[in-house]
Amino acid sequence: MTVSESLQQFYKENNFPNDGGENKDFFELKFRFFTLKLPNSQFRKDVIHIHDIQHILYNCDTSWKGEAFIAGWEIATGFWKHFPIGFFSLWAMGFSLLIHPKEILKGYKTGLNTKGIIDLKINKEDLLKLSIPELKEIIKKDETTKMNWLLFIFWSLISTTIVLFPLIILILLTFLF
Repeated sequence: MTVSESLQQFYKENNFPNDGGENKDFFELKFRFFTLKLPNSQFRKDVIHIHDIQHILYNCDTSWKGEAFIAGWEIATGFWKHFPIGFFSLWAMGFSLLIHPKEILKGYKTGLNTKGIIDLKINKEDLLKLSIPELKEIIKKDETTKMNWLLFIFWSLISTTIVLFPLIILILLTFLF
């Protein structure tokens, strides 16, 4: 099965549009008690297919548990360096550390030994023609990377700070005024 066919199946199973929402003006971020409707920026539209392919490669659903694994994987593969979309990965990692820390760690460890799809510099058309096994082989690193706990803690602190930043500002403003 090609990546394109797998994506279409993934979109159908998750009630997403055929393009994964790439051409929509807004996307929804669902939480337990509410949903945020956010603008679908061009930088997000350009890479949403890559994020969705990662869900397919690692058989992750679109719940926060699945997003936690993907966020950990993205940070370990260096997705964070692709600003501004990397900011979303850091935010998702920070939020997910609060609710699914084990999935973040599993995703992070997996990501250490793979290359980020975004870094392959394969255009979308060619990427979609690959088979899933071909893509898994392409992203596999030649050498094993050992877990660096200090680096993981660093990214955990950065991502948690990003999530908590609005709360920190509110607390500071409360004490200042």
